[in-house]
Amino acid sequence: MAIPIVSVVGGGQLARMMAPPASALGVSLRALVEDENSSAAQVIVDTEVGQADDADAIRALVADAHVLTFEHEHVPNQLLHELIDAGVSVQPGPHALLQAQDKIIMRQRLSEMGVPCPAWRMLSRNTAQACDELSSFIAEHGPDVVVKTSRGGYDGKGVRIVSSADEVVDWFAAVEGGGPSLLVEEKVPFTRELAVLVARRPSGEAVTWPVVESIQRDGVCSEVIAPAPRLTDEEARNARDIALRIAHGLDVTGVLAVEMFETLDASGAPQVLVNELAMRPHNSGHWTIDGAVTSQFEQHVRAVLDMPLGSTEPTARWTVMANVLGSSLDSLTDALPAVMAAFPEAKVNIYGKQTRPGRKLGHVNVSGDDVEQVLDRATRAAALLRGETEGTENV
Repeated sequence: MAIPIVSVVGGGQLARMMAPPASALGVSLRALVEDENSSAAQVIVDTEVGQADDADAIRALVADAHVLTFEHEHVPNQLLHELIDAGVSVQPGPHALLQAQDKIIMRQRLSEMGVPCPAWRMLSRNTAQACDELSSFIAEHGPDVVVKTSRGGYDGKGVRIVSSADEVVDWFAAVEGGGPSLLVEEKVPFTRELAVLVARRPSGEAVTWPVVESIQRDGVCSEVIAPAPRLTDEEARNARDIALRIAHGLDVTGVLAVEMFETLDASGAPQVLVNELAMRPHNSGHWTIDGAVTSQFEQHVRAVLDMPLGSTEPTARWTVMANVLGSSLDSLTDALPAVMAAFPEAKVNIYGKQTRPGRKLGHVNVSGDDVEQVLDRATRAAALLRGETEGTENV
């Protein structure tokens, strides 16, 4: 059998973290990277520089490859259909990716499937009509609502919490000028954010990891606790069942992240509402590298090649992932001796990026039997990597 070749579009940390498990499995990883110094290019030998919308670059990427996959969803769907017609295995397929590319299409499809979601509506592309529609939605679901661009938003970008149509008039103008459509959703009074990761192979086998709690700061994931504390077996089973229903219903292959709000229904009982989807390895699953039998990255490689999936069982009672968001250090590696000395159990993953405020530069995983202690040590280790020393002296 020839060595399997997995071609991946994207040169960020997600492609970078696919490299170790692919190598361990004897799989050759090939990446289309945006820059020769990108995160993935530093560790993947077989790379080509190009953009995700460059048809010639994508065609060269998939030459003699067994499968094409992605670390982000921003690839032209028409090109992917052409590749499939030419016999290329594209995982996940463009029909599934479309749901992650366009929030309106996602909401429409999930609503048709009966998946619990926040109340929402699509706004007209005409400014006057959109103002009336938004004002009406605010009157019914306000005082505050969430307006989103249908395409291109992530990590809090393309999202505004508003109480009047006047607060998005610039977006209305952009829509009339040909920009992406807008949708409005109720501002859910959630108690916390949860996430479920699913892996599914083309032949239909699918597995989930434990439900996790995702802690957001300024619209960006800061910490992930696995499994989510204070979640009953029934609540966890319901969340995992919803994620599996989405994976099968949308025909997603590879790893799917389903981000959810935990809130209360009219009777005061806990319920979950689906917020976002990501059809690739996801920040909420980085804990699996050190805290699960099979990491999301190994599982993604297995899944897109349609190989049997690995166990998703946790290897510790608790694992916490703490993101390193920005740093005052020139290089995160400068802090490694201090982190290793203070937190010898911490597993550090550095992405090889230039530092800038708020940028995801790496993460730390810590596992153990006491969730509060594990959370404390993971966040303090991440603080050292950000160049912060206050509160870390006596560890």
